[in-house]
Amino acid sequence: MDCPDLEDGHSPSLKTSDFYKTCRLPKRFEYPSWFHGYGIQRKPAEHPFYRTTSSDYGRHAPTIHSVPTSFFPNNQEFSKALAKTGMYRNYSLNTGLDPTPY
Repeated sequence: MDCPDLEDGHSPSLKTSDFYKTCRLPKRFEYPSWFHGYGIQRKPAEHPFYRTTSSDYGRHAPTIHSVPTSFFPNNQEFSKALAKTGMYRNYSLNTGLDPTPY
C-alpha cells in the first residue's frame, strides 16, 4: 500500500483488489478515493434547509466496499446498426376512428 502525503490531506490509496477478488476493473473503480464532487466533499457545506431526502443517495462518495468488483462494458453494435438503418416505422393500416373536434 502507498502511504499518503499528510500535508495534501488525501486519504490512503487503498485498492479494491486489496480487499476483494476483482475482474477487469478500470482504475476509477480500483481506486475509489479518486471520485470527487459528492455532497460530503463540498466546501462550503450545503445549507441544511436545501437538502432533500433524495440528495442523501448521492451524498457519500463510493468506498472500496461499495464499488463493483467486476466490469464488463457493453459494446455499441446495436446502436451502430440502428444508426445505419434508422428507427423502425410501422406501415400497417390504421383502422381506428379519428377523434371528432369539439
